[in-house]
Amino acid sequence: MQITFLGTRGYIDITSRRHKWHASTLLTYRGKRIMIDCGLDWTKKVWSIKPDAIVITHAHPDHAWGLKYGSPCPVYATEQSWDLMSAYPIKDQYLLEPRKPVMICGLLFETFPVIHSLRAPAVGYRITAGTTIIFVAHDIIAIEQRHAALKDAQLYIGDGASITRPIIRSYFAPGLLPSCEAYRGASKDKSKNGKLFGHTTIRAQLGWCEKEGVPRAIFTHCGSQIVGGDGRVLNAQVRKLGLERGVEATVAYDGMEIVL
Repeated sequence: MQITFLGTRGYIDITSRRHKWHASTLLTYRGKRIMIDCGLDWTKKVWSIKPDAIVITHAHPDHAWGLKYGSPCPVYATEQSWDLMSAYPIKDQYLLEPRKPVMICGLLFETFPVIHSLRAPAVGYRITAGTTIIFVAHDIIAIEQRHAALKDAQLYIGDGASITRPIIRSYFAPGLLPSCEAYRGASKDKSKNGKLFGHTTIRAQLGWCEKEGVPRAIFTHCGSQIVGGDGRVLNAQVRKLGLERGVEATVAYDGMEIVL
């Protein structure tokens, strides 16, 4: 399986030479091409990529809005994502359900809900090609069934929004705002006091890889810290964080290719 990082930029205003296009990961296997996510930057350009299938993680602009004029191939997404993409003129629509494996162009996809957005619920994909297993989650705070998602995976492709400082907020319904004391508690354990949305850190994701025995991690969907910073310095920082946890870690860039 060949993996090409078509784009590696998150939903931010700045760009750089290495991170120009919205995050999209292309899997090539036995002559077939599967594109994971097709954000706003890929509007109309998706036809030149010539994918055989497109798989959507969630319906945010930088992950799905490239399909607003349609798709050159079948598109796979969850019910929540299809609800948000209902106006898109996509002819061949396929539904993905949690923990229900589906064969797409010779690759076995298993959908795992992840915590990221309240309005556009996101998922990650455990993808199997023969004896090779990878897990892909472009935007994430946590994986709801992490052990099952990462078991025996050789590669984790994750969220590069931040290296060490989480971008996480907690939502409380109007009229149900917590007391000041409860809100202070939410900063320590937000999962008990409100619904979370945002992005966890590269450091935290490397901790998951260490605990689940995943030997390699690559980070895409890069945030302002990486896109606007010194790539060599920040990549060295990510490599060091990985080495401390026994994980080979790097930051992806637009056009980067690897073969598993």
